[in-house]
Amino acid sequence: MTEKKRILLIDNEAGLCRMMEKILQDQGYQVKSFTSPLKAIEEFKKSAWDLVISDIKMPGMTGLEVLQAIKTVQQDIPVIMITAYATVETSIQALRRGAYDMLTKPFEPDELVYRVKNALQQKLLLEENRELRAELEHQYRFENIIGATEGLRDVVERVSKVAVRDTSILITGESGTGKELIAQAIHYNSPRREKKFVAINCGALPETLLESELFGYKKGAFTGATESRSGLLETANGGTLFLDEAGNLPMNVQKTLLRFLQEREFNRLGDTAPTRVDVRVLSATNSDLKEAIKNGFFREDLYYRLNVVNIHLPTLRERCCDIPLLAAHFIHLQNLKFKTAIKGMEDNAMAAMCEFSWPGNIRQLKNVIEACMTVETTEQITRETLLQFIESDSTPVTISPDMEQFNQDVPYTTALEQFEAELLRRLLKRHGGNIDAAAREAGMNMATMYRKIKRYGIRKE
Repeated sequence: MTEKKRILLIDNEAGLCRMMEKILQDQGYQVKSFTSPLKAIEEFKKSAWDLVISDIKMPGMTGLEVLQAIKTVQQDIPVIMITAYATVETSIQALRRGAYDMLTKPFEPDELVYRVKNALQQKLLLEENRELRAELEHQYRFENIIGATEGLRDVVERVSKVAVRDTSILITGESGTGKELIAQAIHYNSPRREKKFVAINCGALPETLLESELFGYKKGAFTGATESRSGLLETANGGTLFLDEAGNLPMNVQKTLLRFLQEREFNRLGDTAPTRVDVRVLSATNSDLKEAIKNGFFREDLYYRLNVVNIHLPTLRERCCDIPLLAAHFIHLQNLKFKTAIKGMEDNAMAAMCEFSWPGNIRQLKNVIEACMTVETTEQITRETLLQFIESDSTPVTISPDMEQFNQDVPYTTALEQFEAELLRRLLKRHGGNIDAAAREAGMNMATMYRKIKRYGIRKE
């Protein structure tokens, strides 16, 4: 049963208190009213409340003084101020001191209920936001980064030192090594943790769209710009902007970004007035930026602005001792997500995991574990299941006959199924067991891909 929300009413008019109390009790709220502000504050300090409604003009203590006293005890509680003498100045004072809303007398019962519901909904959203932020901060604690090898521990130690310093960091490493995870860990362990972490993949957007996404634009800046729009730099104000695949930044965007890093200001597209924001920039790349500088594709001055501190992530091949830890972690996450009960991996399956070179690094390992758990029918992931999605470096793999060698005497539907099964095998082989990539090339969604893999019982013969 849902616990009733508790509302404290304060108004020196006893009749109005009784009326509001009755209206809100009929809506299922637990309400207690006071005509004395001092007694109300004493009661407020004794127990937990969800909402306070207070008159502004009262003898002995004004509503603004009540508001200040309440906010001293509980900063985030919503307070609705009611008054018969509403002025712009009074409203501004109340809102500046933390009031959630203003309600002018006389008011209809429906209006009171509407304002109360809005205030309580706002309180619920704030609580959920706090819980989510606490969960994120816990998730990205440095001790939660999975791995025990010396290379990874060195990275974590280095990251923990630079996280608290407001400096630009370039994270390098192969695709799938966890560059964004490290960027998030830096943000959630920095003084900016209460503000936004905003990420953008610089290689996923065309040049013109990337510029407007980052810096925003003014109304009329180009065809279709029917209104002004803020960019991601403004969205991240006070927080962190993460530029993934920064090596793909176009030259004109590099120039604007360099100016921002130097001056802490930029111009929206089509705007002559500069915009100032306070943003920490983290970037990542899997390409050689020094080579890009030599070839004229990347500005050397921007490189040194982004690369104040460099964090290089080791490949999974360099930390193979972490594979059992990572596999157990991803199995646990999948069990939680899908309410499954896979206990782990058979020894020979784990041996094959450790022998594999993992060209897609941790991302590929995660996808393979997810794929294995989708088709596995036993309590542990077997080597047979695993080898549907990777090739063991120590085991020869036999591919089924070429397409043209299929038995031409079988019915059309059977031949079509044989063709489809063989195509899926080849796609999985080509993409190193990455089901997501194979599904994209096949032009089908992930759910269909998993279903067909299970249907055909795809195995390495």
